[in-house]
Parts: sequence; structure tokens; C-alpha cells
Amino acid sequence: MLDLLGKLNQLGLLDERATQAAREQTAAGMPPDRAALSVDGLTEQRLLPVIAETFGVEVVELDGLVPPAGLLGRMPAKVLMKHQLMPFAEDNGRLRVATASLFDTAGLDELRVTTGLEIDPVLAESEQIARALGKHLGVGAATMQSLVDGGGGIQIIDEGKGENVDLSEAAEDASIIQFVNQVLVEAIERRATDVHFEPFEGRLSVRYRVDGVLQDATLPADVRRFQAAIISRIKILSHLDIAEKRLPQDGRIKLIVAGREVDVRVSVIPMLYGEAVVLRILDRSSTLVGLEGLGMAGEDLRIYSRVLTQPHGIVLVTGPTGSGKTTTLYASLAQINDVERKIITIEDPIEYHLEGINQIQVATKAGLTFSTGLRAILRHDPDVVLIGEIRDRETADIAVQASLTGHLVFSTLHTNDAPGAITRLVDMGVEPFLVASSLEMVVAQRLVRLICEDCKEPIAITDAHRIRTEFGSDLPDALYHGKGCRSCGGSGYRGRKGIFEIMPITDELRTHVTDRASNLTIRQTAVRSGMKSLREDGWRLIQQGLTTVEEVLRVTKDERAVATGEGG
Repeated sequence: MLDLLGKLNQLGLLDERATQAAREQTAAGMPPDRAALSVDGLTEQRLLPVIAETFGVEVVELDGLVPPAGLLGRMPAKVLMKHQLMPFAEDNGRLRVATASLFDTAGLDELRVTTGLEIDPVLAESEQIARALGKHLGVGAATMQSLVDGGGGIQIIDEGKGENVDLSEAAEDASIIQFVNQVLVEAIERRATDVHFEPFEGRLSVRYRVDGVLQDATLPADVRRFQAAIISRIKILSHLDIAEKRLPQDGRIKLIVAGREVDVRVSVIPMLYGEAVVLRILDRSSTLVGLEGLGMAGEDLRIYSRVLTQPHGIVLVTGPTGSGKTTTLYASLAQINDVERKIITIEDPIEYHLEGINQIQVATKAGLTFSTGLRAILRHDPDVVLIGEIRDRETADIAVQASLTGHLVFSTLHTNDAPGAITRLVDMGVEPFLVASSLEMVVAQRLVRLICEDCKEPIAITDAHRIRTEFGSDLPDALYHGKGCRSCGGSGYRGRKGIFEIMPITDELRTHVTDRASNLTIRQTAVRSGMKSLREDGWRLIQQGLTTVEEVLRVTKDERAVATGEGG
């Protein structure tokens, strides 16, 4: 065999010490390419071309390469995953297979025997191979094949005869455990906030919500056969009743993944073709964003920071689920957290642990709701109170009374815009004069996806008329988009930032509230006082080259016609 380590030494990729250490590793049985990578700062990117030249093989780029339909379905997934082999072409009885290690001949030989094809190996980086296998075979492919081939002690579950199957035993099978773990790990690696298990006729779908948008997870074809065992495994992890399939259930899982503490909220609902599960992922190791890191415009940040210094009143943050409301409230508490203030929160769930702040977890089954907890909190002499969400009149009434008795109260509401929060409180049954007296500020917010910095490029402004219609005449010199790359999973976006509608409650607005003015009147008055709509604030990020026109249009609606009374 050619002396690979000697050649690497001659080329200056390994010094004498590293070469000797690598030779000792190979003498102990390690393949020379792996030995070379283990002893010095050598990377596959630099090593593979040398191996290719030395042994007369090709180096290929797998990202973007699509194997012929049905090719991988005929391959033994277990062998491919174990030896990290990626078949990508077949011609005249010969199979082209990408590998990161030519010296792993056992895997190539096993593939040759099981397929009956001659193998033509080529080289590719191991990260690219792992990505390609995950993309084309699906998460947990080898695990699923082991279930199909040998059962691993699992009985194939017929949903029509589920009562005759010991689901607890099936769900504890090592292969099912491994499959569920793999799905969770992939979700966290993709930065997903939610995982959706959705049963349909003949298939089980798994989707990840990344940066607010759902993405399909590629799954092995046989996963539907093990749907009941997979759902039961999730129920066991979250301490739910695996025998109950007719009623919704909610639970929680605590995990540590790659040293990161992760909380998972579990919701199970019976559907037409089985039980659907949604997992909400809360990464406790995430860094808490400061007030400046929220992304507010300079003037909005100044106005918002000023209201935080008020001794009492209510500050509401509104928006749909997943719009970053809790992050904004936590950043607000962190800003005012000092030794002179006692801050107590009641939340469901507690998403971040805040040093120096007393936090209470809602426990509905035990009778600890937002309203009962809030009553107890007020007997603990707080200066600042955070209520996770105002869901009913009772909680709203207590929050108002707390603000009127000298407390600064933070909370969230599910409304589409800032003016809508006022009418929502009145609709709940809170007296308008109490709302007017207690409310200090309403902030509506959304999260827009940011253009991926690794594939960001300028684009021509092709539809200037439409853009001016939506955002006004002030067009930037260039617009940008992401063309899609490895970092962003081909979406062109990576990460998110907030856009805000900041509405401080002025004396004129208080009069409108007391008079039960309409949402339209309140919005028109707020706009005259300087409030920018969510879409207008999104335009700021477009001008800065941080996001796209399409993304802002996706998460906002045009409020200008409403605010000016145009268009009916």
C-alpha cells in the first residue's frame, strides 16, 4: 500500500512529530487517513485531495446532488449508516459510492455482497455524507430497518387491534427509544422550536418549525407501521397515560442534549388516523436577550425604556404564539432587576430562569392558576409582577387592581395589533375607566426571518411600484435575498429579529378608552401621535438589508388604509 502518511509529511501537511504519532496509531490498527486526522490540525478538506491523487480516485461534492429515484430504497440502510456510505449513481451493474474513508473496505465489501453490484468508490467529506444520508434516507433510517428486519423484540402494531398489543413493552424497545431520540436531536440541531407528529392515511408525517416556518423531516417509508409505539414512547417520556387514546393530554419532558438543558412541552390530540403530537422545545441554555438586543428602533427603544421606570401601571405585549412576547418581557425584567425591587412572575411554562427574580410555575391540576397565583403574589409585597398571559376576566381584573395599588404589571395578550389589546380587555368585561387608568403601554410584535449571511446577495428591484405601494417611496439602493446554502438548509434565511408597534397610552387615548371608542379610532389617534405599524417597522429592516420584502409582507398586514380611514 502506498505510504499516505509519508506523502502527507512530504507535502508539509504533517510534521515529523505528527507523522510519527500517526504511524503509531496505524500500528495499533487505526486506518492511516483516520490516524492523520487524529494527531494534528489536518482537515478532511485538505486530506481528501491528497488521498484522491495518491490512489487515483475522485473527490465529489454531495451537496445538491440527487440520486436516481428508488436507488437508495434498494440499499441496506443499516450498512450505509454504519459505514457512512452514500450511493449516488448506478450504471451497467456498477455503483458509485461516496465514502470519507477508502480504508474502510469492510463497508464497501458488505455493500457489494448485499447489492450484487461492483462498487466504484469516490471520496466526499464526512459531513456531506451524513447530511446526504439524513436527507435522502430520513432520520432514524437504520433504526427503522432494524425494526422491520428483526423486530428488535417489537411486534408490528395493527391500529385496528391495538387493544391486543402491549404498547408499554413496544414503546420501551431500544430501537423505538433510539428513533425518538434521533428525531429530538435532529430537531434541536435544526434549531426547531416545535416538532409535529401528524398521522395521515397510510403515512406518519414529522415536521419541524424552524424560524417560524414548518419544514418536512425525511422519514423512512416503514415508519407508519410503528406509529403507535412511537407515540407511546413520547407519552412515557412525558408521564402521560398510554392507554388513553380518546382525550387530549398534555405533559412535559426534560432532556440534556449535547450538554444543553432542554424542556419539551408535549400536547397529544386524537385525530382521524391516530394521535397527533406536538412538542414545543424550550432550550434553557439559550442566552437571554438584553433590551438592546430585541431589535427595536432607537426612538421606540427610548420610549419603551422610559415606561419601564414607571412605579405602577400595566405594560402589555401582544402577538400570536411564537412571536417573541416572552423574550421581550424577560428582557424588560432583566433591565429593571435590582436589589431595590422585588419581582415575582407567574408563568406557564417558565422558559428562562432569571437570577434574583421569584418565579412561579402554573399547576392547573393542583389548582394553581394565573388568577389564584396572582392573588397569592400580591400578598408577598412585590414591586413588579409578570403574568404569563391574561386569559380571562378574573386575571384581567386582578392585574388592573394590582396596577392601581402601586404595582408595575407586565403581561401578554393574543391580539393582532396594539390597539386591539384595549378592546380585548374591555370585551373581557374590565370597565373602560379602569383600563384607561391602569394601562401604560401596549407593544405588538412579530418575528421576521433574517437573510442568511452565508448566501446573502443583492437582487434587482423588479417590482418598484408594488414596493412603493406597500412601503412608500423611500426605496433603498439595493434589496437582498439569500439564495440558499448549507448553513440555512436552502431556505435563504437564518435567525429572526423582532419588529414592533409601540403604543404608549396618552391622555387622548385614555379619553377614547373611557368613551369606548372603536379600534379604528384608537389606531388613528395612536398613528397621529407617532406610532409606526408593524409593516412600517419591518421596512426599517428591509432598508438595512437584514430581511426581504416577502418576509415582512408574510407576517404583517397593511394598516395604513385602516389608520387613515381609507378603503372603508
